[in-house]
Amino acid sequence: MSLPFQRARYLLSAHTARQLPADEGHEVAFAGRSNAGKSSALNAICQQNALARVSKTPGRTQQLVYFDMPPLADTHLVDLPGYGYAKVPKEMQEHWQAFIASYFETRRALSGLVVVMDIRHPLKEYDLQMLGYAVRRGLPAHALLTKADKLSRGAAMNTLHAVRKELVSAFGDSVSAQVFSGESKQGVDEVRTVLVRWLGLEK
Repeated sequence: MSLPFQRARYLLSAHTARQLPADEGHEVAFAGRSNAGKSSALNAICQQNALARVSKTPGRTQQLVYFDMPPLADTHLVDLPGYGYAKVPKEMQEHWQAFIASYFETRRALSGLVVVMDIRHPLKEYDLQMLGYAVRRGLPAHALLTKADKLSRGAAMNTLHAVRKELVSAFGDSVSAQVFSGESKQGVDEVRTVLVRWLGLEK
């Protein structure tokens, strides 16, 4: 399964709510700590090497970055700014906290949230905060445990089971989880299936 993701292209970057596209259709947001591999995950899902900017300096994404998937109308993937690691001014952090909170509370097109986290360091405070935004809004959420190629299969599965147990304890059945590797492409089809459902693309 690759289409429509391989057609994804950069649409716009938004620093304020006024810069967001029309609140129509479906969009899925990707969140994660700045060093969790979010850009690499988006690139792997869309079979592109440079759709989302991969930086050696974590925290470079400081806007909501929208990607569309022509010829589909009003269907977007949204790359949220990654913080918790980035060295940004306190005022910027406060701006983003307010902007993201408002985005989750009011954005009608938002259909789901993928929280990207390093499988070796899952469910940090930021991850739980972002999942909480989605759950309070009644949105489905999906934990993408990246960099699974850094662990043995057994260790990765043990971590997945532990994460699922903690997610059920914290959020009930609102959050699903899987292992993923942008390097080996493990789990790419699994997360695409989730996205197709959330974006209303099932035939």
